[in-house]
Amino acid sequence: MVPPEAGAPLTECNLLGGMNADPAMILEDRLAHLPVRKRRDLMRAMTILFEEFEEFQKGKTSQKKKRGRIVRVVLYGSHARGGWVEDRASGYFSDYDVLVVVNHENLVDEVDLWDPVRDRIIQTEMLKPWPHATTNIIVHSHADVNDQMSRGRPFFTDIVRDGITLYESEGFPLAEPGPLTPEARNEEAWLHYETWFSSADRSFITGQEQAAKGLQDLGWRKSAAFSLHQATESYYHCALLVLTLYSPQLHALRRLRPMAEGVDRRLVEAWPRNTRLARRRFNLLHDAYVKARYSRHYTISLEELEWLAERVGVLQRIVREVCAEPLGPRPDAFLAPYTPSG
Repeated sequence: MVPPEAGAPLTECNLLGGMNADPAMILEDRLAHLPVRKRRDLMRAMTILFEEFEEFQKGKTSQKKKRGRIVRVVLYGSHARGGWVEDRASGYFSDYDVLVVVNHENLVDEVDLWDPVRDRIIQTEMLKPWPHATTNIIVHSHADVNDQMSRGRPFFTDIVRDGITLYESEGFPLAEPGPLTPEARNEEAWLHYETWFSSADRSFITGQEQAAKGLQDLGWRKSAAFSLHQATESYYHCALLVLTLYSPQLHALRRLRPMAEGVDRRLVEAWPRNTRLARRRFNLLHDAYVKARYSRHYTISLEELEWLAERVGVLQRIVREVCAEPLGPRPDAFLAPYTPSG
């Protein structure tokens, strides 16, 4: 697929390749297994992605920054493999999982680029009058993806094997998957489990202790909300790292949760979505990472904290279960075993 020409409007025609496109790269063919409405969702997200990238590049003066490019976009997960979920009763809808690959590492953390992309996509999705899939974007450099591939990292090798390339630029081939022995994978998975599950447990215990002191004290309740956020974040990182040896450097629960649920759907049980009250309380937890510490307007009741603690306890149990299955024998290098709480 040829990239849209500089200055050309980003329409469905030129994102699909325009007149000079390789027919094998046309999105309509690659996404033929998806309903028309889902193809339109992805086309809209692609359009926003390239529009915002073009706008970001307009203000760049150095030649190095002007040469920044998106070199590959890959749809992965359930919408690529098939088997996505749309459960209106529970409120759970599988995300569109999208990997964006750029040619320079310094583009990966450009919040002035990726925040507007995500914000515009969210705004577009919020206009829909019915429940729907949302778009989850992760960004990596071409060099990093190839390094991950050469080391046989399962998250990336699975994306390349099962994903659908929506856009690619010439001159940026992907490396062949390298070897990763079962022993090496098991040892790393155990290291992640013992690091992250114990960290999550400590935050969970701390949050419950802080909540117990918060009957008449909002300060304690805000501290408890932050601790419960940290526990939830760590449980999700634990699940992702054990199951895929990968987790993004994220604190945002609204982005971490669907990534983990996409890897193992049993995690969906932890957070009900089918009532406005349940959604509001999860959003309180999501916001706690910043607002519970820095905003004098953030408030949370003891009843809300007790509900959140109960759901974090459910998440703890499920993460323990989903991690226990792929973990093989505990490596001899690990001395004292960690015994999780609960």
